[in-house]
Amino acid sequence: MAFEPPQRLVRALGETAPSGDDWLEKLPEVAQEAVDLRELTVERVQVPGGRSSLVVLVRRADGTPAVLKLAPGRARPESERAALARWGGLGAVQLVEPFAAEGVLVLERLHPDVSVRSLPEAKALLEAAGTLRRLWVEPPGDHAFETVAERTGRQAVAMRGAGSEVSGLVSAALDARESLLVAPPEVRLLHGTFRQSKVLAAERMPWLAVGPDPVVGECAFDLARLVRDRVEDLIATPSGAATTRRRVKRLAESLDVDQERLRGWTLFRAVESGVRALRVGRPRDAELLLEFAGWL
Repeated sequence: MAFEPPQRLVRALGETAPSGDDWLEKLPEVAQEAVDLRELTVERVQVPGGRSSLVVLVRRADGTPAVLKLAPGRARPESERAALARWGGLGAVQLVEPFAAEGVLVLERLHPDVSVRSLPEAKALLEAAGTLRRLWVEPPGDHAFETVAERTGRQAVAMRGAGSEVSGLVSAALDARESLLVAPPEVRLLHGTFRQSKVLAAERMPWLAVGPDPVVGECAFDLARLVRDRVEDLIATPSGAATTRRRVKRLAESLDVDQERLRGWTLFRAVESGVRALRVGRPRDAELLLEFAGWL
């Protein structure tokens, strides 16, 4: 299977790949093996695709359209598989392969080029929030999912190494995290990286979520990433700060989430993303995220 990995994937993995990682080099061979084993017919590689996996549009042996997704171990594909199995197609894309293969997922085909982001902003937020609500289920009792405390703990370590120019925001974000972890109001299985572009048009339901990096914790953590969707548009408007505060209030009320907890997790996640963007050489992204965080 000859192809060029999408540049978005190459760049993103280049920012996070540990020394000596050769997953990208082996990808054509791994993809061909996955296709041959399942007797799939390849239509095309999805471009621009994701930042942590290769997505290939395929047809199964019976002609059914499907998606072949290949991801390195550091993208936690087995955690994604477990979450999708738990959701069972309710609010999220379905697994269509009965057996597990490391780093390989075969999923139902959605409409990969039509996300909820294509809707007007108010409608997009409403549909995305409704989809997210369906995913907030009890985690299995014997689950091995990462917790919010564990994930943000790793992130906090990296944030403490940020430069003095962002030290005030980093301190505020870390303080918010510490207070939020004291008494979380509920424990649910969360999508982990939810935003408008992760909600695609479908046949079974109007919209279904894709690409989780699942985590277990309180719902406000999951909703926080949605608050900053279309951050570039928010920054470009004179009323961006006021719009952001209204968005926090509206999303918190619509999904029965405590407004202050949502504000706190939105602050932490925006600062964490901004600091990470600085660290990997994306200063424009960092500038947008940190300005947004300052409004909170």
